[in-house]
Amino acid sequence: MEIQGKIISALPERSGTSQRTGNVWKVQEFVVETHDQYPKKMAFEVFGEDRLQRFNIQVGQEVNIAFDIDAHEYNGRWFNSIRAYDVRQVDSQATGAAPTAEPENVAAIDAPIADITEPAGDSSEDLPF
Repeated sequence: MEIQGKIISALPERSGTSQRTGNVWKVQEFVVETHDQYPKKMAFEVFGEDRLQRFNIQVGQEVNIAFDIDAHEYNGRWFNSIRAYDVRQVDSQATGAAPTAEPENVAAIDAPIADITEPAGDSSEDLPF
């Protein structure tokens, strides 16, 4: 899935050591806000020091985020996880106040319905009763 918007918050980076492998891990959460008529906010995380460095996400950037959604259960409750696997900067001027295109079939919706005409000839003669 993908979403585009402006980064409005960057939470502190978290890190730890895996008990199973002993490897050190890093994760950071960010909040993006869309530019829809009714803007939506989504919190997502970037896992891995290499991705954090490669994406170099900063507050105020216009970005396009490719992400996966997953859920896990803990003590009988379910929690969503939104993890970004690709974050690309977008030219903020390209996302300015561009007018929204009207769907092509709107004219067809507003067109009057054609009158229904009966076929030529007396159709009552064709009835079996």
